[in-house]
Amino acid sequence: MHLVDITMFYAAEGGGVSTYLNAKARWLAGLGWARHTIFSPNVSESDADDSEGTGAPTLVRVPAVTLPGIHGYRMPLSVAAAVRLLRAAQPDLVEAGDAGHCAWAALRLQQRLGIPAVAFYHSDLPRLVENRFGHAISQGSCKYLAHLYREFDLVLAPSRLMVHQLDDMGVAHALHQPLGIDSEIFHPSRRRATLRTELGLPGDVRLLVYAGRFTADKKLPVLIDAVGKLGPRYHLLLVGGGAELPRHPHVSFMPFQRDQRALAGVLASCDLLVHPGDCETFGLIVLEAMACGLPVVATTGGGVAELVDEQTGILARPNDVDSLAGAIEAIYARDMGRLGAQARHKAQEQYDWRQVFPQLMHRYGSLLAARPGARHALDRVCVSD
Repeated sequence: MHLVDITMFYAAEGGGVSTYLNAKARWLAGLGWARHTIFSPNVSESDADDSEGTGAPTLVRVPAVTLPGIHGYRMPLSVAAAVRLLRAAQPDLVEAGDAGHCAWAALRLQQRLGIPAVAFYHSDLPRLVENRFGHAISQGSCKYLAHLYREFDLVLAPSRLMVHQLDDMGVAHALHQPLGIDSEIFHPSRRRATLRTELGLPGDVRLLVYAGRFTADKKLPVLIDAVGKLGPRYHLLLVGGGAELPRHPHVSFMPFQRDQRALAGVLASCDLLVHPGDCETFGLIVLEAMACGLPVVATTGGGVAELVDEQTGILARPNDVDSLAGAIEAIYARDMGRLGAQARHKAQEQYDWRQVFPQLMHRYGSLLAARPGARHALDRVCVSD
């Protein structure tokens, strides 16, 4: 059986979609019952060549152009070019991870070959559009998404909030499918006592961390202002890259950590993850930090609010410097060790990929069961759960 993912949001520089697809590839390789190919306009020719014959997913580069305003991701040149590549791969099922050319290519393949087409709603497009272009354009994006996603056999959303949002748009068949983490990689044991020294900080500083892209929807200037309000007892480590951010004496920067073990080591060595964004459909980095034993301060906006509760952190009001600073200060008045242990337990027990991917495969199975030759492979994966 051949499972194919196609998305403009897969890139070597990381991100939640890339983490999900790489984890799916590793999980499928361990089972040995399916081939897996990832199509993306952000795959380099060398990455595609290096993936051949390795047992890892095959990476295929989709011809694309660079456009401003999409955070370094590339846009496929045409739907037709993507369809030709997909058709040559002869997939049994295709999953589209964005709502652009890749999604339309998946639908054309569905219509021409009769294979199931799945859409995964990874990005809160209406909220992102509204923040940048206003409410009227955002309403237009809702109509577009409804028109697009009604054609898919299955639509998945990583949070219940996004399922409700899709339902409000008129996409009534969307299902909740959370993402996950590798709780063996993201583990409290990766903590190293030297991180503060490496950053030139005193040993008693309260060390906050954010990891991810530096984009407008992450609301990082709000976080930097909150840290400035808290004073020198607090220090913020920003891990990632993207837009230029304001410099502050209580803020340090670290490049994106492509290696997940290196990222886990950084997260586990801090006290607290702070995620100020309000447009997340899920928030994988929040779960990764929780698995490392960190409490979380996030906002009530977006899907992250479903991951953080009173036993694992505090939620602040979105776009509110005072509320965010108050939440950071308040969490240090609680039992941080207990919060971190509860965060670890929740991430490991509810969101490990070993729980998540069998769910996903059963969803695939409901679409594939009628196809010749598919049932035997699906029976094997059911046995392996």
